[in-house]
Amino acid sequence: MNRQEPFVITVSREIGSGGRTVGRILAEKLNIPFYDRYLIEALEKKFNLTVEEIEKMKGEKKGWLANLIRYYSPAPSPAGFGVSPEEENGVHVTTDTLYRAEKEIIQELAAENSCVIAGRSGFWLLKDHPNHLDVFITAPLTRRIRRVMLKQGLDEDSAATLVKNIDKARENYIQRYAGVSRYDARNYDLIINADDHSEEQIAGIILNYIG
Repeated sequence: MNRQEPFVITVSREIGSGGRTVGRILAEKLNIPFYDRYLIEALEKKFNLTVEEIEKMKGEKKGWLANLIRYYSPAPSPAGFGVSPEEENGVHVTTDTLYRAEKEIIQELAAENSCVIAGRSGFWLLKDHPNHLDVFITAPLTRRIRRVMLKQGLDEDSAATLVKNIDKARENYIQRYAGVSRYDARNYDLIINADDHSEEQIAGIILNYIG
């Protein structure tokens, strides 16, 4: 990845690994926008974005998505837009139509400027981007369960069930739309085990990797 040219970093992660926080910290350190599923879902919901609507907007005005985001959040921080809850609190389900709209949104975000994108099948949707880095954050199951317990105030059994369900849902989602496994190491340039590392340290590892 060449930092002298527009680039995109995708951060895929297991729930409870701290990967979303890593992505936000990384974007802050690089002073570039950070996008996650909550912004994308908010845009879909607020503006009723379908593929047809997106194509219409793209045909009418160049830079439509940047203008849309500015309208949604007039003074965004370089690292995010303040629409995200602390962590996932359930399993996200999307229709084929929303997936296609999401694909358009993510590819347009990556085309607008350098950015960090967390989740949302970014490693697959942006595999043809000319200047990208794909990262996967993993962690031992016990650590992930503990983190979910802490973040969401759940008991151990409830947290373990939530982790299991979201792991399964995300894998099914990727296999359905990309035809690959999110656990296949060949999808990524860098895989990091979050065990014994803070989110700040992991962001530092990624920064060192890209020079």
